[in-house]
Amino acid sequence: MLKRVGQTEMEKNHVTPEGAMIRIKDASYPAPFHPGLEFNSPVHGNWNIVHTGMLMPETIQIYVCADNCMRGVVLTAAEMNAADRFSYVIIEEDDLLNGNLEDITERAVQTLKQADIIAAEDTRHTRILLDHLGIAGHVVSYHEHNKKEAGPKLIEKLLDGQSVAQVSDAGMPVISDPGADLVRLALAEDLPIVPLPGPNAALTALVASGLDARQFAFIGFLPKITAKQKKLLMDMSRVPVTLIFYEAPHRLKETLDTLIKYLGDRQAVTARELTKKFETFRRGTLKELRAELDENDPRGEYVILVEGWNEDMAEGEEEEASWEAEALELAKTLPQKEAARKIAAKFHMGRRDVYQYLLKNGD
Repeated sequence: MLKRVGQTEMEKNHVTPEGAMIRIKDASYPAPFHPGLEFNSPVHGNWNIVHTGMLMPETIQIYVCADNCMRGVVLTAAEMNAADRFSYVIIEEDDLLNGNLEDITERAVQTLKQADIIAAEDTRHTRILLDHLGIAGHVVSYHEHNKKEAGPKLIEKLLDGQSVAQVSDAGMPVISDPGADLVRLALAEDLPIVPLPGPNAALTALVASGLDARQFAFIGFLPKITAKQKKLLMDMSRVPVTLIFYEAPHRLKETLDTLIKYLGDRQAVTARELTKKFETFRRGTLKELRAELDENDPRGEYVILVEGWNEDMAEGEEEEASWEAEALELAKTLPQKEAARKIAAKFHMGRRDVYQYLLKNGD
């Protein structure tokens, strides 16, 4: 969660009425960007942000975003300086980490201390963690957008006898994480893989969800292509296990709409900011959870848990099939509007829904 800290004279002159975003021309604050630097822009909450690489006093950092920055884009210093407009927000160190510092295990700490190389999805986040633990460490960048180049280089270091610790930006490495590709490269060279247990958003959310935790299926992020989304969800729609999804805040509404469309209005849970100060669980049906977002915009990364297929849903489908068949039969002897009125009253449905069905499927 991004939090403003303090206010400079420049901020007072440029702050928006909401006090949430400051716009400045030509990246004039705190200084022009130096040639040769690159900036990664992951999504944090509702913000697309680019870290300047400049450290501010008293553990305060500054983020900057050009108008055209998007998730995962890498901008050069020249592109940053050439951009027409920037937004920035000052935040506290505690808000920079995607998790709780107290959750790290002693074994993980010792591994980081002993590793020759620490491959980090976000070097700045990892550096904050290492500084907190008092670990110097040789940190290199390894993420979704450079893995094809960085991965083979890390394998070369391993083949030379060095040790590499791969660190995820949030959650467990490999799970919805580019570390999976690094593992495959290492296995192809017969290199040993040593997994270190650690925080995992999917399991953390499942434990507190109240949904069936005996059997579950981790889906992660839905495919971006609509046809692939449909196929995946239709395949999972009759699987009797709890379904677990990941989603970013700016796509949460759309994803809930998609789940409702293909899975129906099932019991579900959303979990955000897990293990952190503003950890939040919401429980209800998918439609209820979706309706809440019309009043409160989503913030933070989300886990969505949806109940699996069960006998009650099967009975509901049988009832639905029953009204459809009866409506079609009744429409053979009555006008469609009259048939729709009778079926709607009998099955406690909307008359318009029945009428539209008859228009589409009736003789």
